Amino acid sequence: MFILETIFMLMAAGVAFFYGEGDFYPLLISSVILFGFGLVFYLTGRKANEFAAGRREGMIIVTLTWSLLSLFGMLPFLLGGYIGTVTDAYFETMSGFTSSGGSILRDIEALPKGILFWRSLTQWQGGIGVVVFTVALLPIFGGGASQMFDAETTGITHERFRPRVAQAAKRLSGLYFLFTLLCTLFLWAGPMELYDAVNHALTTVSTGGYSTKNDSIAYWDSAYIEYVVMAFMFVGSLNMALLYLSFRGNPRKIIDDEEFRWFFFFVLIFIGITTTWVIYNGFIEGTGNALRISAFQIISLISSCGFAVTDYIPWGPFFWLIALTLMFVGGCAGSTSGGLKMGRFVVVNKNLSNVFLKQTHPNAVLPVRMNGRVVSGEVVHRIMAFAFIYIALILTSCLILTLDGVGFEESLGATISSISNIGPGLGEVGSVGSYADMPTISKWFLSFLMMVGRLEIFTVLTILLPGFWKQ
Repeated sequence: MFILETIFMLMAAGVAFFYGEGDFYPLLISSVILFGFGLVFYLTGRKANEFAAGRREGMIIVTLTWSLLSLFGMLPFLLGGYIGTVTDAYFETMSGFTSSGGSILRDIEALPKGILFWRSLTQWQGGIGVVVFTVALLPIFGGGASQMFDAETTGITHERFRPRVAQAAKRLSGLYFLFTLLCTLFLWAGPMELYDAVNHALTTVSTGGYSTKNDSIAYWDSAYIEYVVMAFMFVGSLNMALLYLSFRGNPRKIIDDEEFRWFFFFVLIFIGITTTWVIYNGFIEGTGNALRISAFQIISLISSCGFAVTDYIPWGPFFWLIALTLMFVGGCAGSTSGGLKMGRFVVVNKNLSNVFLKQTHPNAVLPVRMNGRVVSGEVVHRIMAFAFIYIALILTSCLILTLDGVGFEESLGATISSISNIGPGLGEVGSVGSYADMPTISKWFLSFLMMVGRLEIFTVLTILLPGFWKQ
């Protein structure tokens, strides 16, 4: 994985060399260090029994991948002096690889183009998963590949690919690359220059949200750009496997999916509520503008992208609650977005409805169904446990941040934002804010929380249990 990552870092070094802004050597030196460690790891384990890898090894590999790639990925920021501390550099890089989008940078435009491109590349890889790329492009893991793939892509899957996991990963990666290319071309056709179009395509399709401008998408003040970004943020929120099957000649596959329909109408309802709210309170003038800006912010939040065309903090506590709800729920299972995921949200709601019906019809058999098929009791219990841990982790994390001196508003927003991989939160870490003033301990904790959220909790937390290490 380190050797593969060297290729991406050299791509950023190539951009730095082309623009000649002084960030070429930090990126080149970092890539040499990365390749050196990758070579050492490869030579050390080349004689290992590749078929001995199981679920535990898969969980460890995936967790270490995110931890160590963030550690080595921060080197260009430090060697070039673009970020002053290890804490800030690690936070920025982890935010990139987890496609979260939270940043400690106050002046993004002060960074050279090669560094900004590396920053965008980390989100692009994190969106589909570094592990999926590795399994697709470097299938040298033998029997352990499926465990790695499962550990990185946890959650509900409506359609499992028939071919071997390496082929499935290649197809997902190919579709991901196609969407990125299309997004680049559409953005370039507007007022964006090619460099900005490529960077924003990388961070839009990955629903990451890093921008090359301090004002994010608002910098261009273009309705065309906003509609293009909206469309691809929405696409990034959908199940990639179902999108692939739809592209292969079955376009109704995605439309007939119950999770998609819930997600689609969920988005429409909150766009309507938000548009009415901002018009009624006079936050935005003009019905057309209010609808466009509201739709952009709703899709940006629920997709976990975090792009901004306005500061939503002045919209008041009513919208803050909407924002937190959208952050919590997130996009569809099997997408690049974060959050609880709409599939789990649907199962929780249906199970809750059945519990109420049981009160008046105690002998009724009421299974939870998705797409007309019964969801097994084991899966329902696992989803309910996931939802409970998700909420418990949010509450515990808020307590930890407040103990470190962070305000309640910022603690709640930063916690949900980090575990859902959104980026912006509330208060000082809102849509136009920064994490720069967060205490050091809080930044490290939020970095950990971003990784936990990206790998959907169980993968990382299971490793912390004593029973995990027993034979």
